[in-house]
Amino acid sequence: MRLSSIAPVCVLCIAACGPVNSGPIVIELDRDRAVATGGSTEVTVAEGSAVSAKVETALPKQPPVSKLSPAEIADGWIQLFDGETLFGWKSNSDVNWSVADGVITADKGTKPGLLLTSVPFADYELRCDFWMAKGGNSGVFLRTPTVPTDPGVDCYELNICDTHPQGFNTGSFVKRQKPTNEVSGEEAWKTFYVRADGPRVVVKLDGEEVLDFTDKTDKPLKSGLIGLQMNSGLVKFRNVFVKPLGTKDLFNGKDLSGWREVPGSKSKFEVLDGTIHVTNGQGYWESEATFANFVLQAQVKTNGDALNSGIFFRGLPGKAGAYPGYEFQIQNGIKNGDRTQPADFGTGAIFRRQAARFVVSNDREWTTLTLVASGPTFATWVNGIPVTVWTDERQPATSGNPRDGLRLEGGHFSLQGHDPTTDLDFRNLSAVELP
Repeated sequence: MRLSSIAPVCVLCIAACGPVNSGPIVIELDRDRAVATGGSTEVTVAEGSAVSAKVETALPKQPPVSKLSPAEIADGWIQLFDGETLFGWKSNSDVNWSVADGVITADKGTKPGLLLTSVPFADYELRCDFWMAKGGNSGVFLRTPTVPTDPGVDCYELNICDTHPQGFNTGSFVKRQKPTNEVSGEEAWKTFYVRADGPRVVVKLDGEEVLDFTDKTDKPLKSGLIGLQMNSGLVKFRNVFVKPLGTKDLFNGKDLSGWREVPGSKSKFEVLDGTIHVTNGQGYWESEATFANFVLQAQVKTNGDALNSGIFFRGLPGKAGAYPGYEFQIQNGIKNGDRTQPADFGTGAIFRRQAARFVVSNDREWTTLTLVASGPTFATWVNGIPVTVWTDERQPATSGNPRDGLRLEGGHFSLQGHDPTTDLDFRNLSAVELP
């Protein structure tokens, strides 16, 4: 396509660089300007005098690059903050939260507020970098409701404030316990590491333990949202990661104990080299145990191109030909070479309900999946990156099957053999019920 209205002196065709470019760059040059179409680069062309053209074209978008190592992902760590957007977070006030250069920044609203995860967590490890202006007041809220009213009762407020009026300075749990040593949280990037395991919470700041707290009240907090606080002064957060704790193995790596075949299934399920190997279909193996609100983690590998499978949850006892529950989709196909266009909802989707916002995983590679189900809301991560958040606002299903409507009751997990082309492996399946 020619965009120059003046006959060009020369036309150059330059090969596009990189695997995601959409094609060659065509530059039309006249004596006053250079016009380029087709790729994305910055080009300098000489025709009498040098002309520089900044080329902006629509390249296929890519998922955020994971900030976790492959070992951390395999170990169950996930990103609460994808580094680019506020996807998966919700604000409980009018604080102006924004993202730039991999950092979440808070500007003062009319009153303090929290930026909260979409789903709760119970026992976990948390890592979070923060930066606070001198004289500021902020914090990281643990096991909190959407609108906490008293940090001594309904949440654990890990304070970031060097001048707290009651002395609950940086590293404190406000109204609960002060830090072991006096530390500063101002005017430098610092890192909190938190391990919340039952009633005990241990906090480190830049590797130094500052708090070892055990909730000895009659009602210790067991589960809740994670929140970033804006109270006063400029505050920034980055690298917010969590690793759920307490999941129990659903597969022992040796046999299919704890699982049972759905009658009438055509799929073949067998244990090979420590994995559940699935071929053929349609069919399911379902867990004997049931779960309602839970964290599920698993690894899957598709041994072919754009193969289709899934992990069903909150399902009724299965029967041949039926879809037994909500489906955590497994399908790595994309359209037009664009990972933001899943071919069939995409791995990490809630199938038929909410498509994955992009396809992170690749066929023939081990992929780590995480699903948190809390009431009607489900959040998923693929290789540690947040992919889907969906709330089921339908009326309850009269059939009890979430294919037909909302289901809050517990149900089975089911591994799917989709069709005769099915060829995939599962391993490291584990889950824990949320309090």
